[in-house]
Amino acid sequence: MEVVSLCHSVVYTGLLLCAFVLGKPQPFTFILGLSHGLLWIGMSIASILAVRYRVINLRLALAITLLGCIAPFFGSIEFLRQGRRRAPSEPEALTS
Repeated sequence: MEVVSLCHSVVYTGLLLCAFVLGKPQPFTFILGLSHGLLWIGMSIASILAVRYRVINLRLALAITLLGCIAPFFGSIEFLRQGRRRAPSEPEALTS
């Protein structure tokens, strides 16, 4: 889910660039907009199921589902934040 969330953020960035910087070139704006919508729907369904099966926590699911329609960056940031918290710290080097 983390990889798809990051890809979704890239698609959304492309949509913003097409819509506001490049003057809405068609069909690129349509394709990116449709991709954003379908990715958001898929991620929302997957996150609801992932919470149900205790794969992700509710905070992450809410970031994906509620805030993802406005900007998927919230879900990507939350994935990265929680990943850093779960990552084990590196063992200190042994001194001789």
